Amino acid sequence: MSTQDARTCSPGPDPRTIRTAEGKVVKLPADWELVPPGDATLTRRIKQAGPSWTVQERKGRRTFSQGVWAPTKTVAEIRTKIESERATPAYAAAKRSRERRRDHVQELYGKEFRDAVLYFLDFAPRYDNLAVELAQRVADHATPIGSGTVARTQRIPLPQRAEAAVIAWLRHQTTAYDHTSVARVKGARRELRRELAQRSRRLLNSYRRGEDSPENCPLQRALAEPVKPDRNAPAKPPPPKPPQRPSYDDFFSDD
Repeated sequence: MSTQDARTCSPGPDPRTIRTAEGKVVKLPADWELVPPGDATLTRRIKQAGPSWTVQERKGRRTFSQGVWAPTKTVAEIRTKIESERATPAYAAAKRSRERRRDHVQELYGKEFRDAVLYFLDFAPRYDNLAVELAQRVADHATPIGSGTVARTQRIPLPQRAEAAVIAWLRHQTTAYDHTSVARVKGARRELRRELAQRSRRLLNSYRRGEDSPENCPLQRALAEPVKPDRNAPAKPPPPKPPQRPSYDDFFSDD
């Protein structure tokens, strides 16, 4: 390894190799180790301490960190120092303060996002309670830190985030999208999502106009179901059969 600074690369063909931005395959020294992602302080200090390779893998539109390669000796020294710092009362107090501040900011954003969803829904007065319940469900699902949903991005304005989150929630909760087999053809999944989004907007428009809700409405059925456990909670064994979602085809024609 000739580099003397922190660089970014992609996974190589073998476990102890990486591929540089120029496409060159580099074998890592025997006295280097891969530090998995998850500890931002450790990762930052490793990069500041000397030569390192940050491994990133792109999947679709998203980039995922696979960890950082660095000299084992450097990693051990930094880990020991961080552990000592984290064992002090001052660190514990600062951590509690950060957590309280983060929880407060998160609570405020959750309320702000819920209100943005309510504004987007704009249901007729007769469906105010339904709109409030839907807005809360969408906000509870989309806003948690680390959820990876569109609600957590800052790249688009809040109203657009709210709209996208509603459409995504409807896609997963009121259609059979999660259990639908999609042909491995470029654009096929995008086309399916576009079609389901159009039908979701038609359903929302019926509530905005104050029309009588259709019998066995997929939205009302989804809201009548218990809230699913948080995605970060311990996984439970799946039921023998997934619940059958009502199809939009039962309520809308393609005219």
